[in-house]
Amino acid sequence: MCRLSFKSLTFMLLIAFLVWSSSIETCIARRGKHWRQSRLTAASISKKKGKGHGNHNYHKGGSKPKAPSHKTPPSPKPKAPPSPLPKEEVPPTPPPPKGYRSGQHSDVFDVLDFGAKGDGKTDDTKAFQAAWAAACKVEASTVVVPAEFVFLVGPISFSGPYCEANIVFQLDGTIIAPTDSQPWGKGFLQWLEFSKLRGITVQGKGIIDGRGSGWWQDAPYEDPYDDERKLIIPLNSTVQEVPPMPVRNELSGKMPSIKPTALRFYGSFNVTVTGITIQNSPQCHLKFDNCMGVVVHDMTVSSPGDSPNTDGIHLQNSKDVLIHGSNLACGDDCVSIQTGCSNVYIHNVNCGPGHGISIGSLGKDNTKACVSNITVRDIIMQNTMNGVRIKTWQGGSGSVQGVLFSNIQVSEVQLPIVIDQYYCDKRACKNETAAVALSGITYEKIRGTYTVKPVHLACSDSLPCIGVTLSSIELKPLQERYHLYDPFCWQSFGELTTPTVPPISCLQIGKPSNNRVQSDHDVC
Repeated sequence: MCRLSFKSLTFMLLIAFLVWSSSIETCIARRGKHWRQSRLTAASISKKKGKGHGNHNYHKGGSKPKAPSHKTPPSPKPKAPPSPLPKEEVPPTPPPPKGYRSGQHSDVFDVLDFGAKGDGKTDDTKAFQAAWAAACKVEASTVVVPAEFVFLVGPISFSGPYCEANIVFQLDGTIIAPTDSQPWGKGFLQWLEFSKLRGITVQGKGIIDGRGSGWWQDAPYEDPYDDERKLIIPLNSTVQEVPPMPVRNELSGKMPSIKPTALRFYGSFNVTVTGITIQNSPQCHLKFDNCMGVVVHDMTVSSPGDSPNTDGIHLQNSKDVLIHGSNLACGDDCVSIQTGCSNVYIHNVNCGPGHGISIGSLGKDNTKACVSNITVRDIIMQNTMNGVRIKTWQGGSGSVQGVLFSNIQVSEVQLPIVIDQYYCDKRACKNETAAVALSGITYEKIRGTYTVKPVHLACSDSLPCIGVTLSSIELKPLQERYHLYDPFCWQSFGELTTPTVPPISCLQIGKPSNNRVQSDHDVC
């Protein structure tokens, strides 16, 4: 048998040892891998718990741990929408106009924010112009004239036609006119004017004060006077029938001869005036010229009864007019209705002092006049010269038709019912045959007291009045300073539908036999 040598045995043992060592390392390596994973997992859990339950050692100088997080895991991002098609660039929004107050609506423009002082001495005309210019650009904007301020404003026009619609002029303060001649230059026909606007409202509790006494004292000798004075004969011979023109004082020539209207609206649609007071105007207080859709209510006109030519409300070439709930006291007609007016309705108005409510004067300087569809009712007149009146000049043409005066209460009125087709506000006028034609004139429920003559109907010789109706007339005399007269009628035709007090027997019943037919020149 062969015996292994020592070298061979040693070599075999070395091989066996190497194989055994390799098996042990593989096992240890596997155990180490699992141990590392276990330690990592345990460390992760320990770290999460440590955030809320770890050792709170920040009182001993450690850093304060963060509050536990309760954030919801973020949702997956939505897919981006497809890119929109390219659009035109939109210009940036312009900054608000000058005059806005912090927290104020962007459509309100206070004149104080545009530099007005409101101290009654500083000229605030430019501030009013600037406020209007800003408001003009904004539809349904409001210009504010605040209460408890007095604003000195010269002649100014708040005008379109490029202004936005439905602007409100909120007047709660007082606007006063200059009393020196410099701002007036050679003269203006109006002081405050709103022209060529669509939807304009002047409202509030404020005052427009024309401070017109200087103009009245300086009245030119050629200023017209009311021709009905010729009918008023005083009992005392020392009282003059026609008062003299004002005596010139040291202010003579101070103001221009052209006297302005205080507030005028021209060429505008949908005009409203309410709440305000207009006082002491140099001439007419409130005028509407070439306007359509006018509403005046709950406003006041106030001037002395002897202030010359200071009509309360003057209408000319205006249609669809409503006036009601107002107090009108002035030195001329409370309401004057001129040529070009139609669809006028006046009711619940107090008139006095003044010269009553008049249609006319019409046809001056041989002009054509057209007036139709006029209603005046539910009126109180106190201490006025006239009640309800129509006055036309000789030589005119055109017509007045469709007029109703109803429920007029008169108290100490000199001439309650007047038609005068021989009107003349000068010292002398020539006789002419042409005349404005009058037809369809109704007077009903005219009641109260008169101090001169109850009825004066003086119609044209060549073109008599036709269709004059008198109903429920009850007028009683009140002897004061003047001679009393019976009713007077001339070339007046129509009917009496009820007995009257006093009897008005002078009205001719029916139609004239030789009534001249209107020519094309006369027809409106």
